[in-house]
Amino acid sequence: MAKSDPQLSTTLLDRLRRDFPDSSGRRLRTWLVAGRVRVGGEIVRDPRTLVASEVRVTLGAPPPPALAAPLRLVHEDDDLLVIEKPPGLLTIGTERERERTAYRMVWAYLKGARPPRRPFIVHRLDRETSGLLVIAKTPEAQARLQGQFAAGQAERRYAAIVEGVVKADEGMLKDVLVEERSLRVRPADPGRPPPKGRRARIAITWYHVVERRADVTRLAIRLGTGRRHQIRVQLAKLGHPVLGDARHGARRDPIHRLCLHATRLAFRHPDTGAPVAFDSAPPAEFAGIGRPLDRRSAPPAATSGTVSSSTRGRGDDGGDVGRARDRSGSGGRGVTDDRGERRDRGAWSSRQPGPEHGRPAGPPWRGGSATQQPPRSPANRLRRPRPGPPR
Repeated sequence: MAKSDPQLSTTLLDRLRRDFPDSSGRRLRTWLVAGRVRVGGEIVRDPRTLVASEVRVTLGAPPPPALAAPLRLVHEDDDLLVIEKPPGLLTIGTERERERTAYRMVWAYLKGARPPRRPFIVHRLDRETSGLLVIAKTPEAQARLQGQFAAGQAERRYAAIVEGVVKADEGMLKDVLVEERSLRVRPADPGRPPPKGRRARIAITWYHVVERRADVTRLAIRLGTGRRHQIRVQLAKLGHPVLGDARHGARRDPIHRLCLHATRLAFRHPDTGAPVAFDSAPPAEFAGIGRPLDRRSAPPAATSGTVSSSTRGRGDDGGDVGRARDRSGSGGRGVTDDRGERRDRGAWSSRQPGPEHGRPAGPPWRGGSATQQPPRSPANRLRRPRPGPPR
C-alpha cells in the first residue's frame, strides 16, 4: 500500500475508534487479531498501520473457529463431530486436571460457532490411548448415540501391540470386571461372587492376530462391550499386556505411550439413521516396534506362544538357532534344541528323548534326515585297550 501524506493519515486503531465509537479499545484489538479488519480490501492486523482518509476501512465477519492443534477434526455436521485424540490428553476433566482436556478444547471450538454450541460426551478414550472419538452437539444426539453404544450396535475397533507372542490366531475374551472405588479395574476373583458395593460387569472383546514378531504381537481388536480399561485388563489377564501399560503389568515401554489406537468408529447417524463409518490409521511409530521374526527357525503359528522365562536371554530367540544350524552342517550338530540347550558338536545328547519319552528314536527333530544315524557319543564309542607294561 502506498504511503499517504502524514497530514491526511491516521493509525488504523484511531480510524477504528472514529468509525466505531461505541466499541471499546479491547474489542477493536480483538477484531484486528481475528483478521476481521480490512483496509482497501486487504486484511490488516497491525493497529499502528497508517491509513489515508480516502481509503476504505471495513469490518468483516469473524473467521470460522479452528479446533485446537492437538486435536484433528475428522468430520462435523449439525448433530455431531468426530475427532482424533492424541495420546497424553484426557477426554474429560478430573479432580486433578480440568482445563487441558479434549472436552474443553471442543467446547472452545463450538463456542465460537454461529450459533454457539456446546459438546456432549458420548464415550471416552483413556489418556494414553489415541484415535477416534465422537462427540454430540445436542442432548438428543447424545442419547441416541449412547443407546447404540450400550446396545453393542456401534462398531469400535482398535490396533494394539502386546508383549509376547499370542498363540491363537483369533479369539474372544469374556470376563467379569470389577471397578473399585479407587477406579482401579480388575478381573473378578474366580469362583467367588464379586464384592458388594462395587460395580461388576461382563466385558467381551474379540481379537485377531495381524502380525507376530519375535517379542511382540500386533492385534486387531473389536469391542463387544465398552467397559473402563476393558482392553487393557483383559489382554493383561491373557498374559499379553499392552506395551506401555505398566499399570497392568507391562514391562516394556518402547515409545513412551500406550500402544493402543482407536482405528474405527461406525454407527447410525442420530438424525438420519444412515450408517456412517470413520477410520484412522495407527501411528507411524507403531511400525518399528518389535524384533523381526526369523523365518528359518520360527515355529508355526499354531504352536507359537509367549517367550518363556526359562529360555529368555539364552539364545533361543530364533536368530541363534539359524546361525548354529548353518555352522553345524548336518546331523543336528551344534544346534539349540527345543529346551534352549546347546548340543555338543560331534556328540549325540544323552538327553535326546526316545520312544519311551513320546518321540521317535533317531536324529534330532531340528536337523538331520529320517535315515541318518546319530553320531556316536564318546561314551558309546569302542574303547581301545590301553598298552600294558612290556612283557
